[in-house]
Amino acid sequence: MDLPAALPITQETSPVRLLTPERPLAPVIFTSAHSGRAYSADLMSGVRLCPLSLRRSEDCFVDDLFGAAPHYGATLLAANFPRALCDANREAWELDPGMFSDRLPEWVNTNSSRVSAGLGTIAKVVASGEPIYGTKLSFAEAERRVITYWRPFHEALTHLIADIRSRFGYCLLIDCHSMPSPSLGRRLTVRPVDFVLGDLHGSSCASRVTRMAEAVLSDKGYLVRRNDPYAGGYITRHYGRPADDVHVLQIEIARALYMDEARIEPLLEFAFVQHQMTDLIATMTQQVHDLIG
Repeated sequence: MDLPAALPITQETSPVRLLTPERPLAPVIFTSAHSGRAYSADLMSGVRLCPLSLRRSEDCFVDDLFGAAPHYGATLLAANFPRALCDANREAWELDPGMFSDRLPEWVNTNSSRVSAGLGTIAKVVASGEPIYGTKLSFAEAERRVITYWRPFHEALTHLIADIRSRFGYCLLIDCHSMPSPSLGRRLTVRPVDFVLGDLHGSSCASRVTRMAEAVLSDKGYLVRRNDPYAGGYITRHYGRPADDVHVLQIEIARALYMDEARIEPLLEFAFVQHQMTDLIATMTQQVHDLIG
């Protein structure tokens, strides 16, 4: 189902956007779990921050940067819901007990590093560190968000992976994210990195996949780093199983390359960077059989 880029802010908005080719020519899926921007009324209940503050936690426009995937036989799965209010790149139940008015069940993961940082499945703070909520939530609200938003994203992704494996025998998942610029008050002595490729230090995908993506981006003049500081999130850890023929590579792109981070607007350079990402899509989809086939 291909929904328009400008999503209506309603409770009826689909939790995911799925762009598929007319027929799957490549065993490749691109995901964007953090570019959702449908701030519906049900999600904004109890939120003390304005949407602009919340949007600074988004991987803004990443789904648009990789929007050409279906033209190359690949699929693009994007979350429509905002990661600040429900994060699909976390376990389903990474929750901070201090955020809730009632006691959490024993099986909830309250001790992960993400929860400690305030960035669990239901985040406590935005990227700047400001608290999101002015009051405590109920556990029932966390359950509702996981069932309504988190679960459909992962059900769709699980189905896509299974379908591609049945057709081709293997699957490559490229999980797309963006990274904010270093703090403006911090004096940089080296050039900021443009891309970080995360493969869990070589365990989530074939090394040839990472090397190919690195070569494509480096040849375009970008500064590329591996696994530092982003080695891969939940999607990379959970789905990346090369022994079972599912390979996952996480890509982090510097927001400063394509957007005004204060205004949350694309820069004039957006179209150029989008074209560069289309080149990456073309190479990865055309070479995937040699990389992991």
